[in-house]
Amino acid sequence: MRWALVKVCLAVTAMVVIAFAVPLALVIKEMASDRAFSNAERQAAALGPTLSITTDPVALDGAVKSTAAGADDRIALHIPASGEPGSLPLDLGTGHATAKEIEAARAQSVIAPVKGGSALLQPTALPTGKVAVIEVYVPEGEVSNGVGTSWLVLAGVGLALIVGSVAVADRLGVRMVQPAQRLAGAAQDLGDGKLGARVPEEGPTELRSAAVAFNSMADQVVQLLANERELAADLSHRLRTPLTVLRLNAASLGEGPAAEQTRAAVEQLEREVDTIIRTAREAKPQTQPAGAGAGCDASAVIRERMDFWSALAEDEGREVRLAGVDRTVRIPVARAELAAALDALLGNVFRHTPEGTSFSVDVHNGDDAVIVLVSDAGGGISDPASAMARGNSGRQAGSTGLGLDIVRRVAESTGGDVRIGRSVLGGTEVRIWIALDGGRTAGGGRGHRVRGKRRGSSRRGAGV
Repeated sequence: MRWALVKVCLAVTAMVVIAFAVPLALVIKEMASDRAFSNAERQAAALGPTLSITTDPVALDGAVKSTAAGADDRIALHIPASGEPGSLPLDLGTGHATAKEIEAARAQSVIAPVKGGSALLQPTALPTGKVAVIEVYVPEGEVSNGVGTSWLVLAGVGLALIVGSVAVADRLGVRMVQPAQRLAGAAQDLGDGKLGARVPEEGPTELRSAAVAFNSMADQVVQLLANERELAADLSHRLRTPLTVLRLNAASLGEGPAAEQTRAAVEQLEREVDTIIRTAREAKPQTQPAGAGAGCDASAVIRERMDFWSALAEDEGREVRLAGVDRTVRIPVARAELAAALDALLGNVFRHTPEGTSFSVDVHNGDDAVIVLVSDAGGGISDPASAMARGNSGRQAGSTGLGLDIVRRVAESTGGDVRIGRSVLGGTEVRIWIALDGGRTAGGGRGHRVRGKRRGSSRRGAGV
């Protein structure tokens, strides 16, 4: 579209320039010719008074030499015989015209082409009643004097107009094409699952309206998916906790067929719920928030989820510690995504540690990253690398293998990462590193791991 507009503008401007430049060039040439012959007529007219008084060769030669053309030997006088006995025709100066042309000029002024230029033949009446002819030679260079320069200037102006019009058309084309390209790119990104894609609402009116409609549509899609995530989260929150309570109560039933059947039924129900949650989770496209204001307040989300899990922790006699959430901490992660990651980690604490095991959640806010630490006083994880492999923890009883993968995907969506180590409480520490600048640091790396001093940096197994 951009090049089509440039080509159209180039063609139109070239046609306009040609339509005006060619006639103007011809007019310039004609004006130069008229100027040269008008000057020749003035030179010839300057000799008319002298010829009307005398035909003396000496006087006429002096009059001819007194003119500019005569001084350059470009004027000739053709005086016929006076008719008196013994009188002869008189020719003064260097003539270029033929005798036939001179005779024709005695009746009217004639411009005759001659070698190297033209000859202006001007008739003048003599005192004897005869008609003399004044010949003024006009070289070709004088006829075209200044024409070449004028044509070059005219060509330069025409070329400048063409270049200027092409440049203006190109800028207009860019102004029209760039919004369309951004709209197409955003549509491609949205189709690829990047739900944070938006289009600047700028450009021509039509494209601006299209951008507004696209952004509205994208907002609706995000809202619909957010509602879907909320429903999945509600399902997780409503079913996970009762199942955990049932599993804990079933563990206290002692031995016997009824107790074993109850525990088997609870485990079967928990597996079915895990399958539903996994299916809903994997069917949802990965999203990345973009633009100013995207993401959530990590402190608010963590406080909300800790309030939820604190009730169950109190029932099991678990000591809970929360730190670093007393101020707003903005992160480029959707609220539902962070809540799902926290629920996965805290659910693992209740699932895989004995009752009475304490745990803590700490938030550290840095210049380029936010670190969330979830620690417990349990037995720890013997093989952290295997635990981080997608689906690997599903081999453990009561695990879907999805929890740590959910956490990893949330961190990596910002350019961060997840590490498992040994906590100061003696058990497992899961560190979520969330990048605030897309994972790019001063060194230009991506997925950079925090190497500065942090709580418990000297503990055994930290940073595995």
